[in-house]
Amino acid sequence: MRRRNFLGYALLFLVGCRASQPLSNVLASRDKLRFTVTDLTSVDELEQYYGGFRTTLSTILNLPIEWYAVPNFMAAAVALQNDQVDFVLAGPSEYVTIHARTNAIPLVGVTRPNYYSLLCVRAESEIEGVEDLEGKTIAMWSIGSTSGHLGPTKLLIDGGLDPKTDVKVEMLRGEGLDALKEGRVNAWGGTFLRYQNHLQQRGWSEGEFRVLVRGALLPNDLFMVSSRFSEAEVQELRSQLLTHQDSLLTSLAEADDDKYVGARFVEAQDEDYDMVREVYQAIGQGEFL
Repeated sequence: MRRRNFLGYALLFLVGCRASQPLSNVLASRDKLRFTVTDLTSVDELEQYYGGFRTTLSTILNLPIEWYAVPNFMAAAVALQNDQVDFVLAGPSEYVTIHARTNAIPLVGVTRPNYYSLLCVRAESEIEGVEDLEGKTIAMWSIGSTSGHLGPTKLLIDGGLDPKTDVKVEMLRGEGLDALKEGRVNAWGGTFLRYQNHLQQRGWSEGEFRVLVRGALLPNDLFMVSSRFSEAEVQELRSQLLTHQDSLLTSLAEADDDKYVGARFVEAQDEDYDMVREVYQAIGQGEFL
């Protein structure tokens, strides 16, 4: 995570000014856009990591954009229901849960290079394939995490295992790979980038572990908008995001953990997130849907 300096904000503002065009009258009746990011809990964090993006988008839309901080993604759903927030950036799992409760409309997806999950074991492990994990203990990140829970669980399902009965899952967050190295668990499931970063931070060699399987790219993060917006407003916002994505992505690239470096905006449809729904059903957590 990095703090932007004053020069960075100034440059982002100028980029937004150059990109801006006169906006159609579709959004003229709105005097502001209220914005939140579901995994940040304070206005200070929102400003620290997404302040440049807010400035650029505000210039493009010719609308003030206000922060609305939420303590968790369920609070974002409540805020949408109560007309306290208009515009939300969320991960795939969060989107599915919020959409189920609010009918929030997907605007654009935000691609994340190398955003896929994997399952790995210690290099000397006798486990050779996913099927060998039956009866074993697997460390994952946290319940509902797209890359740290649902993605690895999908790999178990695709490998023929029932995640409810065939394996034991422990949610160890950042301690999962340490637990694997120490032999306290038999395998680890999580995102490729977290795996790489953890090895670098610990000074470990990739040769100490063996990847059993890696999954396909996970569904994109996305921007969604309140269902109270008209179809014309939705189309206008989507068009502006896609048209000005170069300047917006410049300001988004320094978001927390640099996770959007190399990202692109793409059109998003609700069905893009059916994989998330499939896994929630498979683990008996249909209440999230």
